[in-house]
Amino acid sequence: MIATATGLLRPLLQLGLIPQILIGIVAGTLLATFAPGIASDVALLGQLFIAALQAVAPILVFVLVAAAIAAHRQGQPTHIRSVLVLYIVGTLVAALIAVAASFAFPTELTLEAPRADGNPPGDIFQILRHLLLNAVANPVSALMEANFIAILAWAVGLGLMLRQASETTRTALNDLSSAISRIVALVIRLAPLGIFGLVAGTLAESGINALLNYAQLLSIIVGCMVFVALVSNPLLVYIATRQNPYPLVFACLRGSAITAFFTRSSAANIPVNLELCRKLKLDPDTYSISIPLGATINMCGAAITITVITLATTHTLGINVDFPTALLLCVVSALAACGVSGVAGGSLMLIPMAANLFGIPTEVAMQAVAIGFVISVVQDSTETALNSSTDVLFTAAACRAYKQDV
Repeated sequence: MIATATGLLRPLLQLGLIPQILIGIVAGTLLATFAPGIASDVALLGQLFIAALQAVAPILVFVLVAAAIAAHRQGQPTHIRSVLVLYIVGTLVAALIAVAASFAFPTELTLEAPRADGNPPGDIFQILRHLLLNAVANPVSALMEANFIAILAWAVGLGLMLRQASETTRTALNDLSSAISRIVALVIRLAPLGIFGLVAGTLAESGINALLNYAQLLSIIVGCMVFVALVSNPLLVYIATRQNPYPLVFACLRGSAITAFFTRSSAANIPVNLELCRKLKLDPDTYSISIPLGATINMCGAAITITVITLATTHTLGINVDFPTALLLCVVSALAACGVSGVAGGSLMLIPMAANLFGIPTEVAMQAVAIGFVISVVQDSTETALNSSTDVLFTAAACRAYKQDV
């Protein structure tokens, strides 16, 4: 009987990871539609998958970054500066697109939603202060709490100190990095089962009825994100590489965006992105730093969410906002998102700060946040998919641009 089951499953197991994930999505959707009770139980598979990714990501980033810096040789090129430029420009362009869409399709909200839980940050300086304090957090607590700002800071420091260590020490660190990477590869191999559980559980619990009341708002947010993923980001990659960007764009969407969409966590998707960078044969010294850094500061999706919901709130309240002011204030808020990336609610909790800059009381802005949580089943998933896949896309663009110049 076991042999028969193995024979039936063999064609499925021989498929690539992406086809298996797509089969998991379809199977999860069908199960949630026809057997929602069973789908709720199957959701445990998804929870285990996310928990495994989130558990391995902090130690993977710490060891990988430290090993890469320790093994780095003087004069060996890295491309972090180019990646950072692409991160910043990509976020600014995303904010510009969101402002243009908000002005082209003004949206009114019904601000009678229940108040959302959570304390929004007071201002940008408070966020930056929080960011700096996070960077010098205790390394043990940073690993336990997945504080990637502190993990990066300590890993860079340890790696720099170990550059003077013996060859044996650096080899041992590299072997440890390889061992953890193999564990990550095993976890990623279970992605089809994990995503099957996530899809089944999410659809069984939420359905789509709650989204219909905010269809226009959601369509603008998702439309902007799709435009960024398929138009503006490829344009930036073309400017950097002078090559057709779409093969790379679609490779990143297949290899990163699909898992990020369902895990809804940039931190959980770090191992997936690092494995994708390895498959794309990018420079390890670059992607070992740019990927965890991008999961914290690359916020083009957040720029869109904050901008669209904030400007929808101003339109609902009849507040006249000129285009340059809207762009400036929303971009500043989006760039500050890196300081609260680990806070529950993510970019949504920055909306009251942006709204306050337009003179909107926090009590009213928190109603807009509550609406954001209603549509977050799709909004947060799409935002995470865009943010995470863009980390790999811009890292690959910087590495390939350098190879062309050499």
